Amino acid sequence: MIERLLNCVREKRPLIHHITNMVTVNDCANITLAIGGLPVMAHAIEEVEEMVAASQALVLNIGTLTREQVDAMIMAGKTANSLKIPVVLDPVGAGATGMRTESAKRILNEVKIAVIKGNSAEIGILSGAGGKIRGVEAEGIHNDIESYKRFAKDNDCIVAVSGATDVITDGSRVAYVDNGHPMMSTITGTGCMLSSVVGCFCGAESDYFDATVAAFASFGLAGELAAAHPEVKGQASFKVAFFDEIYNLTEEKIKAGIKVRFEYF
Repeated sequence: MIERLLNCVREKRPLIHHITNMVTVNDCANITLAIGGLPVMAHAIEEVEEMVAASQALVLNIGTLTREQVDAMIMAGKTANSLKIPVVLDPVGAGATGMRTESAKRILNEVKIAVIKGNSAEIGILSGAGGKIRGVEAEGIHNDIESYKRFAKDNDCIVAVSGATDVITDGSRVAYVDNGHPMMSTITGTGCMLSSVVGCFCGAESDYFDATVAAFASFGLAGELAAAHPEVKGQASFKVAFFDEIYNLTEEKIKAGIKVRFEYF
C-alpha cells in the first residue's frame, strides 16, 4: 500500500507552501520538485494566508527563526486549519535555546499540526520526556516509544522521529523504518528536505500516518540507492546521486526496497 502513494504524489502534484530555513530553502524546493510536488517559498506575513489557501500542504521549519517568521507561521497555520490543509512542523533545534523551544510550543498550541517531525531530542524535549541536543543534533539518542505515542495522542497528530531507525506513530499505530544510509548525515539539510517530502505525501494522501511512513521509507531508500553509486566519492557526489535517486524512484523500487515494520495497539 505504501508504494502506491508515490504515484499519488506525482499524479496530483501538490503545491507545498514552505515557511522554512534560509540555510536549506533551495534544497527543500528542489527535493519537492524531485519527488513530484510543486514548491513555493513565501514568508512575508502580508501574503502567507493567500498563498497557503492555494496550497495542498504547509511546511513550517524553525531552523533560522525570527519572531516575525513565527508570527507568519501561526497566521499561515490558522488559515491552513480553517481550510483543512495539513500542516507539517519541523521544530529544528528545539531545546537548544529558549526561543526555539518556546516558538515550537507556541506553534503547537496555536496551530493544529498534522505531522510533527524531528529528531529524538527535539521530540523528547517538546513531549516532556527529555532529551539532549547540541546545535540541531540529538545526543545520547534513545527512542521512548511510549512518550511518542502519548505526545501523538495529546496533540492528535502524527509524531515522526528520525534516526537510524525512524519511528512514526499516531498513538495507536507505530511504524519503524530502517531505510537510510550514514552518508545522509554528511550533507546539510536532509532533515529539512525530509519534512518537504512529508509535506508532499500529506498533500496527496489524507491518511497522514500512511503518508508519513511512505515519505520516510522513500527518502531513506533513495539514500541507500545513492550511496551504492560507484561514482560517489564523498558528500558532494552523494548529494547529486541522492537527488537523482529521489527523482528516479518508482513504485517497483519502493516495493522491493522498503524496510518497514508495523505495530498496532
